Amino acid sequence: MSGLELNKLFGAVLVAGLVGMITTFLAERLVVADSVGTVAHPVATAVMAGHGGDTVSGGDTAGENAPAGPEPIAPLLAAADIAKGKSLSRACAACHTFTEDGGHRVGPALWNIVNADIGGADGFSYSAALAGLEGVWDYAELNAFIANPRQYASGTKMTYAGMPSTTDRAALIAWMRTLSNEPAALPVESP
Repeated sequence: MSGLELNKLFGAVLVAGLVGMITTFLAERLVVADSVGTVAHPVATAVMAGHGGDTVSGGDTAGENAPAGPEPIAPLLAAADIAKGKSLSRACAACHTFTEDGGHRVGPALWNIVNADIGGADGFSYSAALAGLEGVWDYAELNAFIANPRQYASGTKMTYAGMPSTTDRAALIAWMRTLSNEPAALPVESP
């Protein structure tokens, strides 16, 4: 090897090192990593905001300091846009099926989910956070879960962040109500 070739080789190594250093410097300045403050998948009993344990209505037995649940959707269900709910369900289709003969995926099949037992779909392995809950997926429970799954059941395997819009949740749940041979009755508003 001649001196010129050695100089080229040394220059290439030097440039590669400089590019690596500059890239690292920029990456550290441009990307701020959040520190993990809690265990990603805690294994503990579920503490649910707004879930009433043995009650089906979603009464608050967690105490006065429990976070308030989402805005009720019962008044919105009768007039909810079912076509919009079906469209919103596309975000759910990666993990759930919606047909009567649809099997479980990453999440349980959602056919006939309204008023089904919480954590009780045959053949699906629920997280401890949901498996230990009593009650049924009535409109209030579905509303609270879809609004913020992790707040509803700390430790749930569901990775969905939640649906903040009350009208979107009402539309989705109204559509989910139709996923049954005998759809659940709409809630009756008290005078």
